[in-house]
Amino acid sequence: MTTATRKRAPFGVHSIDHFALDVPSLADARCFVTAFGFDVEASGQELRLRTQAGGHVWATLREGPRKRLAYLSLNCFADDFEPLRAQILDAGGHAATPPDGRSPDDGFWFEDTDGNLMQLQAGAKTTPGCKPAAQRAAGIRPQRGALFRGDAPVVHPARLSHVLMFTPDIDRAIAFYEQALGLSLSDGAAGIVAFLHARHGSDHHLVAFAQGSAKGWHHSAWDVPTVDDVGLGKMQMQRAGYVEGWGVGRHVLGSNYFQYVRDPWGSFWEYSADIDYVGAGAEWPGGDHPPEDSLYLWGPDVPDYFFENTEAA
Repeated sequence: MTTATRKRAPFGVHSIDHFALDVPSLADARCFVTAFGFDVEASGQELRLRTQAGGHVWATLREGPRKRLAYLSLNCFADDFEPLRAQILDAGGHAATPPDGRSPDDGFWFEDTDGNLMQLQAGAKTTPGCKPAAQRAAGIRPQRGALFRGDAPVVHPARLSHVLMFTPDIDRAIAFYEQALGLSLSDGAAGIVAFLHARHGSDHHLVAFAQGSAKGWHHSAWDVPTVDDVGLGKMQMQRAGYVEGWGVGRHVLGSNYFQYVRDPWGSFWEYSADIDYVGAGAEWPGGDHPPEDSLYLWGPDVPDYFFENTEAA
C-alpha cells in the first residue's frame, strides 16, 4: 500500500450526502434503525433516516431481495462539479444509469472500479469545519462525573461520520478514490484496511475499505458526543434485542471510541465518539501500520463474524 509518491488529484469531494441500502425487509429495518436512535420517515417503498426531525436525510433504506449498497452519494462544491466529473472518467470511472426514481440529470451517476454505483452532486458540506469540542453528558451535576442510571438519555446519533466497504482489491480502490474523488489516504494496515479523508476538513476517514473476496457493505459510523453515549448506545440496542456486535473499545487508527451493532443482514452500524480530525489542507502523519494496530487499542476480542462479507456468498 504505497501512495506517498502519487500526485494529488486537482479536485476533491468534501463530504458524503447520503447512502442508500437495499434490505430484505423494511419492517425489520424500521425496528432496527428506530432502536438505534434515528428519526425514521416512511416514504413510498423506502425509509428515510434523519438524526433529528426535519433534518438532513443521511440514509435511505429500500426493500430488495438481499442486503447491498444501492448507491453512495457524494457532495462537492459547485465550481468543482464539472472538473470532478472529468477527473472521475479520466481515472477509470464509468458513467452509469441512475437507480429507479432518480433522474439522469440529478448529479453525475457513475460506477467505481468495484462496480459500486455512486452519485456526485454539488451540495452542502455535511462534515464539521473543525473537530467538535469535547462535551459532557447533559445533566451531569457539578459534583459528579456520571449520571444516575435513571437520568441516562436515549442515544441519538448526531451525524454520519464514515462508511466502510469490502473490496476485492484494496490498492485499486485506494488509487481510484484518490485519483477520481480527490480523497487522501490517512492510514492503512498491511493491505488489510485503508482509511481515506477529504481535503476540505474531514474526520480521519470519510470512506474506508477492508480487503475481501468481493465488494460489499460493512458498516456506517454515526457520531455521538461522548464515550458514555457509545456505551449507552450498546445497552440501548441490547435491550431492543440486538445483542451481536463488537465493543465498547477504542480504535488505534482514527482514535475513536466504538460500539458496532450487527443488523439483521450481517452488516454493522457503529456508535462512534471522538474520532481524529484532519483540517482543511492539513498534512496527516499517516503510514502503513502493522496488523495489530489495524483494529483496536483496547476492547473485547473481535468476534469471528466481524469481517464476514454476507454479500460474497
